[in-house]
Amino acid sequence: MLVIVITTPTGGIGRQVLDNVLDALGARDDGPALRVIARDPGRLTARTRERAEVFQGSHADPEVLGAACEGADQVFWLVPPAPGADSVEGHFRDFTLPLCEVIARRDVARVVAVSSLGRGVAKDAGPISASLAMDDRIAATGVHYRALCPPFLMENLLGQAAALRDTGEFRMAYAADRVLRTCATADIAATAARLLLDDSWTGRADVPLVGPDDLTPEGMAEVLADVLGRPVRVRETTPEAYKASALRFGASESGAQGLADMAAAMDAQGFYGAAEPSTPDTAPTSFGRWCEEVLRPATLA
Repeated sequence: MLVIVITTPTGGIGRQVLDNVLDALGARDDGPALRVIARDPGRLTARTRERAEVFQGSHADPEVLGAACEGADQVFWLVPPAPGADSVEGHFRDFTLPLCEVIARRDVARVVAVSSLGRGVAKDAGPISASLAMDDRIAATGVHYRALCPPFLMENLLGQAAALRDTGEFRMAYAADRVLRTCATADIAATAARLLLDDSWTGRADVPLVGPDDLTPEGMAEVLADVLGRPVRVRETTPEAYKASALRFGASESGAQGLADMAAAMDAQGFYGAAEPSTPDTAPTSFGRWCEEVLRPATLA
């Protein structure tokens, strides 16, 4: 029987991965066995608690991860953001090394992880560089590996829903007239679930998840204006201002600098720009559709 382990099952992406897997399994008694690792099992849905074996704790904890992955076949892996961490690289390393040890000791066959576009291009890009280094570390174990590689996540704009509602403005540390490729987290989750339920793929590969739009932030503002029914403008900000904002919201010096480095690299190096073609098989959701279905309801809350 196939055994699937899902990390971050209450997070923005992990929750959707879990829901997709549960939907696919339905009420089958002969389907794959499902395990989840959760810091707070009380946040899991009743359906999850009925269908999955729950391991309480962090997937950075070698004992918790080892127990959950005992005899596992497929693992969904996501390093959660930690803006308060002492070191961005250290945060990713602290999560990834226990996984590598589990792979070496157990019989985990496949890992599906959330990473980023930018391989071979992104330099000194904070969390993006750390996630790409994570890919190399995991793949070096010899496990079959798929790195899910989106560009800018549409959900990053949800933190500005109130500003869009109240002022008709959103900020970006990115040139307003340069194309910024995007992806909806729902597409990441759907692709992850398909891979977790498939035990035929082998080797290492990146899976790009690039939405169908070639919008600049100014173009995104036009879409938002149409969806929200009001004028919307984008205000360019700087990596330094982004860092200062992160510090005000409680990020550590390292965490805030990592975010600033990421923003600077995205803008200067262009790896989230127009060079990547769209991937309709893995990222079909348009920015306009996402705004209608996700962002607009958030501005009305």
